[in-house]
Order: sequence, then structure tokens, then C-alpha cells
Amino acid sequence: MNWIKLERLLLKAQPQRTVTAGPALNHAQLCEQALSLAAGFQAQGVQRMAVHLEDAADLAIALLGAWRAGVSVLLPSDLQPQTRQRWSSEVDLWLTDQAGDTHLADYRQAPATPSALDLDRCTLSLCTSGSSGEPKRIDKTLRQLANEVEALEQLWGADLAEAWIIGSVATQHIYGLLFRVLWPLCAGRPFVRRQLAFPEDLQRASREHPAFAWVASPALLKRMGDNLDWPALSAVRRVFSSGGALPAEAAHGLQQRLQQWPTEILGSSETGGIAWRRGDTLWQPFAGVELNQDSDGALLIASPYLPPGHVEHTADAARIAADGRFELLGRLDRIVKLEEKRISLPMLEQALTDHQWVAEARLGVVRENRASLGALLVLSESGLHALRNQGRRTLTQALRQHLTQHCETLALPRRWRLLRQLPLNAQGKLPQAEVEALLMAPRPKAPEILEQVETDGEWSLQLAVPPDLAYFSGHFPQAPVLPGVVQVEWALQLGQQLMDLPEKFAGMEVLKFQQLVRPGDEVQLHLRFDPARGKVYFAYRNETATCSSGRILLEALGDA
Repeated sequence: MNWIKLERLLLKAQPQRTVTAGPALNHAQLCEQALSLAAGFQAQGVQRMAVHLEDAADLAIALLGAWRAGVSVLLPSDLQPQTRQRWSSEVDLWLTDQAGDTHLADYRQAPATPSALDLDRCTLSLCTSGSSGEPKRIDKTLRQLANEVEALEQLWGADLAEAWIIGSVATQHIYGLLFRVLWPLCAGRPFVRRQLAFPEDLQRASREHPAFAWVASPALLKRMGDNLDWPALSAVRRVFSSGGALPAEAAHGLQQRLQQWPTEILGSSETGGIAWRRGDTLWQPFAGVELNQDSDGALLIASPYLPPGHVEHTADAARIAADGRFELLGRLDRIVKLEEKRISLPMLEQALTDHQWVAEARLGVVRENRASLGALLVLSESGLHALRNQGRRTLTQALRQHLTQHCETLALPRRWRLLRQLPLNAQGKLPQAEVEALLMAPRPKAPEILEQVETDGEWSLQLAVPPDLAYFSGHFPQAPVLPGVVQVEWALQLGQQLMDLPEKFAGMEVLKFQQLVRPGDEVQLHLRFDPARGKVYFAYRNETATCSSGRILLEALGDA
């Protein structure tokens, strides 16, 4: 292949060099459009801009034009209102496909003169979640990016040859940017403009080219079922996967169908590529990547893709083998990945507690079928009022709507658990494993016993009614009320635990329901057993009145 160094892409136009199709674009046209854009940026005094473009070729033109004009570029991960608000003070304009923003066509002018790009002064900033939970800006120099694309070509360039690069991942993140845009541009490999999110689209694009390679995510690869034309797809030169763990079953299925193992890439926006593997549990570090560990076993990374002298402290625990390869043992922080997207649990928890209905929030991953987020909530007084008067579904839907300003749909919690208080341990902490265990547990069906006192054979229990009691769901959806039959059941069950009662239920007497018992209420339950009559007397009282009362008739087993 005719390799062009990243910093020299605008120096000499090569019209015979195909960049992409649909519409077609060759290298000469790419250069002309990028240099025209550079002239427009310079003429209008642009210095800092955010770029979010779906078309990989448009992104390439925007990046090269900005770098030629000395403009610093920020690649936001999305265009959510909160994202725009967070970064708006750090950029002069938003260059996107959306109405109301600026567009590539707004800056067309007579092209600037071709020039080599400065490896150390041209910059690109990526946005990701920091370990504190706040979105973080990660600044890269062109030199760091150039080092990485040259390393990729050294490893796999011969295998790919003239393959078309077809991707299912976005180019706003480091993996898609390198593998779908910058590496193909330098190598002279054409690429498909659009992100192809579905297996059928990937297959359709693959059939259009005699040689092709995939830049994919585990989310897509594990959805590629038997309904595809696998004999035709087996011509794929290489399958790259990154952004999260590819399940071993999915990797093995691809090997069976394609007669090759997918190439998994480990890395992050902070570090760039760290390591790769194929059909093995151990990761092979990229050339020049130096690994160490801290006292907790977290990986420490130094590499040509980081600033000189910088060591990146990751949150990945690992075991390093004698030959330098390593095994990952799990994350040490609270940044999780769903469908290859990094999600900051602390950031979403803060967003939830910003809502007037939420006093405290903790999030975790629910690992059932398709992994998703779940939320443990302690409601504020107004939140409890909303639950009582509007119902659980209305409350959780309102909170999901609130979160859409802060995250993508993928990160919206699908499971909610409403607690009276977070079950902190003796150190005042709630371990993540406990969060996820609570999310996996079924909603409660029993009251919380706050206090119990026995006086002369009679029991008085202080009970808290869980706000998330399972029985509230159907009774009633918009105004949850504790069913009378459940009140009787609780009285009988608690009586059986505390007193020596006959085992056979024989009926009810003088049952009265006078006050509603609602989510989050505290009530006193009084229990007394009269063995001569075989009757349990019970009464539920709140602070001001009796809620319900009655007598439960019991018989010993075998009695007529």
C-alpha cells in the first residue's frame, strides 16, 4: 500500500486514491475540500470548535481542515442538551449535521495552500467519563494519533491489503476514529461513510466489495445470527472488536462461521490502544506499551499514544504473566460499559438527586439477559407524595424523562427499587456488589420491623411499609394502597413467628378497614392471642387513628 503519514495527508493530492463512495470521494477531492474549509476557518477567525458528524468522510474533511487552520477540535460523545451546555464555553461553534448548528458548507472558500501538519501543535480532544463521575476532556496531539495508526499498520496492514473498511461503531470515539477514519486515510484503504448498526447492513455493505474488513463492537458481533450469508462473509480479511468484552461464546461462534478469530482491542480514550488478543484469555500489549501495577493491582500504562513521561493509572485490575501478556480481572471504579458505551454511575446518581423527588440514589448493572442499569432510590418527601398520589409507573417514567437530558437511552435505568433508606454498612458505605444484589432481588412482600415489644403476652410492633412493596402494583396503579388481605396475612404471619398459635386458619370476625395504609407509612400492629377462643386479635394504628382491626380464627390441625 502507498502509505501517507498522517501529517502529510494534505501535501500532495492523489486523484487515483479512493477515499470512499456513496458519494464517491478521492484523495484529491478530500484535500481540496479540507483546504477550502481551512481557508474558511481562518477567514472567520475560528479557534475552537466541537465537531459531531455522522459521515466518516465529512469528519475526515473537518479534522484535516481544522488542523490545517490551527483550530483545536473537540469531539463530544453526543449532542444531548447537557453535553452541549457542559462544553459550550470551551468552543466557538458546533459543527454538526443538525439544523441550527454550523455546517461544512458554511466555510467553503478558495483552498488554502497545501502544508504539512504540525504533529505537536495540532490537537484533538475526546470526551469521556472521568473516575470522579464528571465527564472528562482528554487532549491528544496529532503525534499521539500518528504513532497509533502507524503501529496498527505494522501489525495488520499486510493482512488487510486493499480491503474496504466497514464499521458499526461511531467515529466520535477513539476506536472508531482511528480504525474507520485516520488509519484507512493513511493506508489508502477506502472506507464506508456511515456507521452500520445492524448485522444485515454490515452484510449488505460487505457484499459490495471483493475485499473488506469489519470495525465492529461486541454488541453487534454477538447479534450476528444464523440468518446471514456466512459463506460470503467468510471473505472478511479481519474482524476487529473493541469497546467492551466480547463474550467467549460470541468469539467462538465467529471463529466457527468465518474460520478466523475476531481481533479484540483493549484500550480507552485516555490510553489509546493498550493490547489485543485473538481467541485467547491473555492480552498482548501493543509494541511500545509498558505495563506496571499499583498496590491494588490496577494497570499502569505508559505508551507512545500518551504524552511523553505520562503514566496512565487505569481502573482495570490485572494479572501479568511472565511473558508480558496479561489477564484482566475486572474494573476497580464505577464506570461501567453497556453495549460498549462508557457510563458514569456517579454522574447519573447526581443527576437523579438533582430531581426534587429523589433524596439519594445508587445505580448498578442488572445482569439479566441483556445487561441494563438499575436504580436504588430513597425518595424525598415530595417524591413520596408523588408515589402515593400518582403511582410508581408515573414516578419512574418522570425520572427516566429527567435523565434523558443527561444520558443516552441506553443508560436509562430499566429497574427501580424504592427504599426507605440505603443499607449502609458499619463504615457508612454501600458496596457495589450489595447494590446489584438489591437490584436483582424481588420487590419486598413483608413489612420492615422497626421495633417489637411484648407485655403480658401481647405484642406491639412498629412497622414500616416499604415504598416499593410488591402488592402496591395492582392496588392501585395511580394511588397505591396496602390491600386488606395483606394486612390480615401480615398479622397472622407475625403472630405465628412470635406466639404459639394453632396452625389452621378457620375464618375472620368483625373485620374493619377505617384508614388507608400507604407507601412509606409507619404503623403500629397490636397482636393478642386468646387460646381459649382460638382467636388472634389484631389492630393497625397510625399516629392518630386505627387503620384496621379484626379477629383471626384458628384451629389446631385435626380439630373438627
